[in-house]
Amino acid sequence: MTEKIILTIGRQFGSGGHEIGEKLAKRLGIRFYDKELLKLVAKESGLCEKVLESYDEKPTNSLLYSIVMDIYPSVMYSGPTIDQQIYQATYDAIRKLSENSCVIVGRCADYILRDCLELVSVFIHADTDFRAARVMEEYKVTDAKARDMLVKTDKKRSSYYNFQSEKRWGAASSYHLCVESSQLGIDGSVDLIMDYISYRRKQKA
Repeated sequence: MTEKIILTIGRQFGSGGHEIGEKLAKRLGIRFYDKELLKLVAKESGLCEKVLESYDEKPTNSLLYSIVMDIYPSVMYSGPTIDQQIYQATYDAIRKLSENSCVIVGRCADYILRDCLELVSVFIHADTDFRAARVMEEYKVTDAKARDMLVKTDKKRSSYYNFQSEKRWGAASSYHLCVESSQLGIDGSVDLIMDYISYRRKQKA
């Protein structure tokens, strides 16, 4: 497809958001970014990729710092925190990627690119059994461990998104389209999103 599109995907852990994003990028003939974004951020900013991975989509560690700064700004200020540096570098990288068609998974991309006319933001969710089964298979863990990973990972993603944006992670009002992959399956979810993109394009024509 030659018409520019910026497709962002928010997702619950284990819902298949990464796989859906990859398949959409292939169908659309455009670039795909998930963990690949970290390599780009590291290259553009000079920040260590290992450091970026440790902070990736996790809630800010600077809450106490922020509270202290509110009380003693002139005493405590010594420049941007590592959280702020990483978010700014990620922001800059995502804005640069939006110059061309692409699929971006997570990292508040839908919020960062909210002013882009070509943006289509999607959130992928699924029931717990479906997600736990996928996590068990991918990470070779027990059912109990998989369910614990679901809760902890989603909590981190939610906290990060809610802190960095003015929207709520997973809320229907925060996205153009929400898709339940446990009902449609991975390929069915891809088909539905492609239909939505086609409809949007027809509306703009």
